[in-house]
Amino acid sequence: MKLGVFTTLLSNLPLEDALKYFKSLGIEMVEIGCGGFPGNAHANPEILLADEGKLNEFKALIDKYGLQISALSCHGNPIHPNKEIAASFDRDMRNTVLLAEKLGIHQINTFSGCPGDCEASEHPNWVVCPWPDDFTEILEWQWNEKLIPYWKDFVAFAKSHAVDKIALELHPGFCVYNTESLMKLRKAVGPEIGANFDPSHLIWQGMDPVACIREMGDAIFHFHAKDTKIDKINTAVNGVLDTKSYGDEIHRSWIFRSVGYGNDYSYWKDMISALRMVGYDYAISIEHEDSLMSQNEGLTKAVSFLKEVLIAEDTSAAWWF
Repeated sequence: MKLGVFTTLLSNLPLEDALKYFKSLGIEMVEIGCGGFPGNAHANPEILLADEGKLNEFKALIDKYGLQISALSCHGNPIHPNKEIAASFDRDMRNTVLLAEKLGIHQINTFSGCPGDCEASEHPNWVVCPWPDDFTEILEWQWNEKLIPYWKDFVAFAKSHAVDKIALELHPGFCVYNTESLMKLRKAVGPEIGANFDPSHLIWQGMDPVACIREMGDAIFHFHAKDTKIDKINTAVNGVLDTKSYGDEIHRSWIFRSVGYGNDYSYWKDMISALRMVGYDYAISIEHEDSLMSQNEGLTKAVSFLKEVLIAEDTSAAWWF
């Protein structure tokens, strides 16, 4: 496994300054935003695809600092009921695939997306219960008419450009948000669909990341190192479905934390060990969204913590007997 980071953390800095800083911390891999919600401050596919000189400069800069790109990320909602919004996300995602092909990268990270409840909808409708029956009907329509057809088409496009791993981040608000929904889409579309496994979104939903890792197995393509702290007092009163601002930390049922500030060493060591058991040996990419810490402090503490829990060396064989 290699220590990585999602570079959008330092979108306020030029790419070279960000890379220099990451390298100084011992980061080995970088996940780079190419559009959608993460933005494209460090890699704009429209520019890099149109100008070979700029593309070569980009590749040379990554090489200069001895870093590897773990994935190109373009998180968006390509099945948004607003057709203009959907088309914008879809365009960014397809350009990200084309850039990945140019860079020799075989995977991108994104969201599954979520449509509305009918063709006339203006906003996404995330269904979280089966009754009244309207909700089950909406869910069936979303999957059969929107989600599965879109991803079959997108995967075919990606494969034609040598991208054969689409890592979906399991995120509430989108159709793929837990283990079951991921595996359902993977079964319907193909093995090119997998997970960008982010435990922070699973923890607050009440899932056990270790159990999820063991269930997903080789469907895990990428890993986000981000933690969540459950506020037991607020959760006891209001449950975990919380629509308050992320900045209202003291009143929320849970908040995102840097790794180690939501759960302890034992919790994270179990997760890393589970990843090793299912054969995952790739990026552990820090996504810092801890509203209680600065960019620098949240990242440096995450790096220090993860260096204690990562398993980096290959055991090769059962050396102990």
